[in-house]
This record gives sequence, C-alpha cells and structure tokens, in this order.
Amino acid sequence: MVLLGNFEVEDRWARGEVGLPRLAFGSDNVIVNRMDEFALLLAAKGDHVLLKADPDADFLAYLETLGFEMPAVLTPSRHDPRKLVTEDALDDPGLCAELGELGARGAVLSPHGVSELEEQLAGAAGLPLAAPSAAVCKAVNSKIYSRRLADALGVRQARGWTCDDVAEMEEAFGAARTLLAAGRRVVVKDAFGVSGKGIELVEAEPRLDRLLRMISRNVRRAGGDRLGVVVEEWVDKRADLNYQFTVGRGGSVHFDFVKEALTESGVHKGHRIPARLAEHQVAELKDVSHRLGEKLAADGYYGVVGVDAMVDPDGGLYPVVEINARNNMSTYQAAIQEAFLEGWGGRTALARQYPLRLTRPLPFGRLRDLLTDLLFTHASGTGLLVNNHATVNAAAPEDGAAAVGASSTAGPGESFAGRLYGVVIASSDAQLTALDGEITRRLAALREGTSSDAA
Repeated sequence: MVLLGNFEVEDRWARGEVGLPRLAFGSDNVIVNRMDEFALLLAAKGDHVLLKADPDADFLAYLETLGFEMPAVLTPSRHDPRKLVTEDALDDPGLCAELGELGARGAVLSPHGVSELEEQLAGAAGLPLAAPSAAVCKAVNSKIYSRRLADALGVRQARGWTCDDVAEMEEAFGAARTLLAAGRRVVVKDAFGVSGKGIELVEAEPRLDRLLRMISRNVRRAGGDRLGVVVEEWVDKRADLNYQFTVGRGGSVHFDFVKEALTESGVHKGHRIPARLAEHQVAELKDVSHRLGEKLAADGYYGVVGVDAMVDPDGGLYPVVEINARNNMSTYQAAIQEAFLEGWGGRTALARQYPLRLTRPLPFGRLRDLLTDLLFTHASGTGLLVNNHATVNAAAPEDGAAAVGASSTAGPGESFAGRLYGVVIASSDAQLTALDGEITRRLAALREGTSSDAA
C-alpha cells in the first residue's frame, strides 16, 4: 500500500457547497498539513508512505527502538507548506512516475479520505485507489447523510432537522426558535464541517436570525436554492465517544474499538483509552455499527468508518452524532494500542496534542533530551509515546523558506505555533494524570523561555 495522510479532506468536499460562512475553513493550515506523518504508524512492512518532507531521522530511530518497522518514505522534490500533500505529489512528475512503477507491481493508493484530488493523483500515477470514488466518499460523509441514516434505522439522536434547500432551512430555524424561546440551545452545523469548523452554538434568536440571513445570502450568490445544513437541539452529555468499524468490499462489518473522545469547544483534542463504558453500552455500539455498516455498503462505501457518539448524564447513549467514512485520529493510534495496551491489564492511556510556542525549530533529539525520563520505553512501560513530530516545526520560518519560497506563518526571529502529538501510557489513572501534568509543564517551559531549548 501507498498511504497518504491528506487530513481535513472535508475542506475539498465542502467546495461548491453552500452552508455556514466559511470564515474558519481553508486547507492552508501548515500544521494540519504535516499531520500526514501519522501515516507512518498505519503502514506495515513493505508499504510506502507519501509525506510532504522526510521525517526527522532521530524520530524514525525512536520509533524503531519501540519495535515499529518503518515503511519506505516517498516525498516530492519540493513542497509548499500551505498545500496538501496530494497537491505536492501532483506537482512532481518524477514522483508520479515512481508511484506508477509501484502500481505496476500491484501497489494501491490508500488515502486518509478520497476527494477529486486523490482521484487525480491515482489517475496521473496509474496507481489504483484502495477506496471508493470521491463522489461516494463525499456523499456518505455529509452530516445530512448521517442524520437521515440514523433516522431510518431508528437510532436515538438529539432532536433535529436536515436542510437541503432554503425552504427546509426556514422551517428548521422556525422550530429552533421555539426551542430557544423555551430556554433551550441549538446548534447549526455545516454539512462538511470538521473539528470545530462549520458549527455554531446558538443561545438567542438574534444570532439565529443573523445566521439565517448570512446563509440565505450565500445561497443567492451561488445562484440556486441548494444548501447543506443540519439544525439540532443542544443536549446535555457526560462524555464524548468515538468508535470505529470497518466495512469490507463484500459488505462484511467488523467492530474495531471505542474510545472516549476529548473535545474542547467542538474541537477534537485526543482520546482516553480505554473508554469508561459498561458492557451493555459497548454491545449497543457494536449493534449500531453493524446496522450502519450494512447501509454504507449498500450505498457503495467500504473501508474505515469512525462515528462520533455521546453518553448522556444518565448513562444512555446517543450512538450517532455524525459518521466519518474515512480514517480518523483514533485510526492512527491503533498500532500503539495493539502493541502496548491490549493484553497489558491495567494500563490506561491518553492520546492528546500539546500546544507549543517556539522561537526556532525543535529537532526530535532536543525534544527527547527535554522529556528524557518521561518518554515511553520498553523498559519503563509508561510515558509519552510520540506519534507525530512533523507538526512541531511545521510553521517554522525555515520550513517556509525551504519550500519553493512559500511563506510560513512566522517571519525570521518570530515565535511560531507548533503541536506535539503523542500517547501517554500509564499503569493507573493517577500516574496518567501525573505524567500528563509533568509533560505539560516541561513543554510550557519552552513557551515561557525557561528551558535551555527555548534559546
């Protein structure tokens, strides 16, 4: 397989669609574009991974010490930090030719998700897609599809409405006003929003009216009547969940796992493993997975499916908040979970991101020295297992200068934002909390300039 981490493919699916104002949309996030490095731990021996740039050699060596066999890495001759990895590959005829040679030997292209860009790359390289068409993937990833499918299957959902046109939206907003008048809150979602983008929590009618005017104006500008919006009542919850199942080409459905999702203002921040659920709750999710999977297969989809769900304050489930028929963040943690959590009774883990503020690039070697005793090793069996280092320095000025003259988010000498992704593994909840706190403290020292690595 040739794996491709084209994260936030929803941005491509959203193009040409009318919904919420797209102020928060756009695929020019240089940090998100380097999330492509997650694909390293999704690959098996003999696979290839297509990345925007070569990984830090010390980072690869670190992963190998943990027993992970690294795939062959393919990179474009030049890359633009503000472009998706797929676009970089399309701009490199030599790389496309190399991909074509792999295709001739039986390799297939396995993206994070499929848009028209990945179809173009497959066609240009002569490398078959190991996934359904972009049209199928886009259709089943719409939040409108998720809601209607759950309705058809009789799966519990928050009260809500799907809107394909202006008339449906006006009717849904009218129902939302009734909820607001009763002291309830509502949420308006763009059909292809992702990770906190394209979602508005509404607590008062004036805000709802402004949204109606803005969306209606966008519809008029588009010259039609079509749009894609979901309106739902905001419900109380005790926890967020993310569970994954896989649909086979022949229609089989396999339940993979469930994790407790950590979110902040609708933005995904990580996972707690294992999820704190009773057996009957897991059984309900397995049942829903098979019912969803059968319908997805009938609609032409196969591959990984991640579903967001919620636990209400009384322990009841909302099994389908939305369906993501693509890889998910939890997909890229599966190898870590299998190697270091399953079968190790009592171990618990926290998959999360740590925000950074740096004044110069931070090589993995210096990061390793900074965290030292906090990094996961076979000997300790606990600590932080880093699963993406590229996002640490993605916005560094040097990266921008090295990439065909594209500008980065910071100028020379300015500080820049970064993210460190990893999985904290511990033998108890108390140790997990302590490890996470100390990791946060040491990384904060970089931001505050109190660490020797901040100079």
